[in-house]
Amino acid sequence: MFKRFFAYSFLFLIAIALVQCARRGRPTGGPKDVTPPVLLKAEPANMTINFDENRIRLHFDELVKLEDVQEQLIVSPPLKYLPDITPQGGANKFVEIRIKDTLQENTTYTLNFGQSIVDNNEGNPSSFLTYVFSTGDYIDSLEVKGAIRDAYNQKADEFVSVMLYEIDTAYTDSTIFQRPPNYITNTLDSAVIFTLHNLKEGKYALFALKDASRNNIFDQNTDKIAFLQDTISIPTDSTYRLDLFKEIPNYKITVPSLAASNKIIFGYYGDGEAIEISAVSVIPDTVKTKTTKERDKDTLNYWFTPFEMDSLIFTVKNNTLKTIDTFTVKNRKLEADSLLLKPNQSGTLSFTETYSIEANTPLIGIDSTKVGLMNKDSLVIDFTINLDSLDNKVDIGFSKEPNENYELELLPGAITDFFGNENDSLKIRLGTKSYADFGNLSMSITSEEANYPLIVQLTNEKGETKQEIYAKEPKTFEFTNIEPANYRIRIIFDANANGQWDTGNYLKRIQPERVSYYPDVIEMRANWEKNETFIISD
Repeated sequence: MFKRFFAYSFLFLIAIALVQCARRGRPTGGPKDVTPPVLLKAEPANMTINFDENRIRLHFDELVKLEDVQEQLIVSPPLKYLPDITPQGGANKFVEIRIKDTLQENTTYTLNFGQSIVDNNEGNPSSFLTYVFSTGDYIDSLEVKGAIRDAYNQKADEFVSVMLYEIDTAYTDSTIFQRPPNYITNTLDSAVIFTLHNLKEGKYALFALKDASRNNIFDQNTDKIAFLQDTISIPTDSTYRLDLFKEIPNYKITVPSLAASNKIIFGYYGDGEAIEISAVSVIPDTVKTKTTKERDKDTLNYWFTPFEMDSLIFTVKNNTLKTIDTFTVKNRKLEADSLLLKPNQSGTLSFTETYSIEANTPLIGIDSTKVGLMNKDSLVIDFTINLDSLDNKVDIGFSKEPNENYELELLPGAITDFFGNENDSLKIRLGTKSYADFGNLSMSITSEEANYPLIVQLTNEKGETKQEIYAKEPKTFEFTNIEPANYRIRIIFDANANGQWDTGNYLKRIQPERVSYYPDVIEMRANWEKNETFIISD
């Protein structure tokens, strides 16, 4: 009996020991693979001269796959047809490129794969792998370097194309609208620095495009552009900066459409100030019409009181450009737009912003006797009320006290629109915070007197303007009652003194107005008084 017990105990101890050993020896999977795939061989070899193949194979030390290759691959000079690249949707130890174009003679080509070639397991990219060949007897080896900056925003766009056009007998200012460049690279998504490699000697025009269509030509309606004012002579040791901006598009009117039974919308590109809309169709004398601009859109609204009609014919004149377009708008069954009111602030009032009530239909009248304002003690508060026909809103101004509650009342008929519609009875409750809930910022700016006037803007981190101060001469800029958050300071050098930032125009050789940003993010907290100094260097 004792021997049997001893045998069982011995086996049990051995089993435990084996389990413990198994636990100690359990594999952990090892360190994570962070090594990118390595190019072992290229067929034909990289830097091949007298290239006359239509297939290239790149062999790697492990299985690779392609990610966003159509977005990432940059071929310079650009090809008319993108090459076929495999593997697509699978993995292999080689990448194959089949060229479908007829290559130019005596030309150096560069294929930059960006970060599109990644290993199959962890997705580690073979960053900015480049394959170069020449159809001539030598490889061009010159370079141009520089940086991209957005002319207005703090941060430049990603995937900006940088282009060189050779200035030869065929080159004109309109070439960028018509054909791809001689050389191209891309900032991809990693940096604003660019280098154009493998260039040949010559004179060039330098551009950058945020190319929305990715067709390597400039489309004014969709693309941002940057251009260097002067010609580049290569070879060069200079470093160039390109400021990217969106042009005001050339004027164009789009086909109008019936948006409601009492509204036709006319969209346009460019400057709409000189547009005049006239009905060619006979409209009864009892019908009233009115044209207004849509808030924050390049759209004109043509309003009319309802009447029976099948279609309407319009002429749209641009009195500045002396153009006339004719359109027919057919009737269809739609509801009419009715009066809707929307305050620009709700709940907590801003100490710095005017309180407004915006409308969707054109306003024609206000009756101040049907508007009242009281504080929390039911005391009547003096106010001013003004109809802003341009922005189609009612501005209500009054002295705002801290830690106060207000009730704004609009009786029926206080606001009347173009169609004779009046507001319903409306009570709006509003309040203010304590001054201690906000911060104040004093910004001292040192700049050459010739740089004035300046527009100094306090913006949030998205670049949206929260406060703005205009100065024709040096002064200290005081921003008050600022909500706790992070902010930036944007400075516009208002060269033409029109009170706004003006963009550039390539064909007119106009660069955008200069913009500078205070280098640091400014943190504002409640009850803070902050002083900052910005020395602007030219």
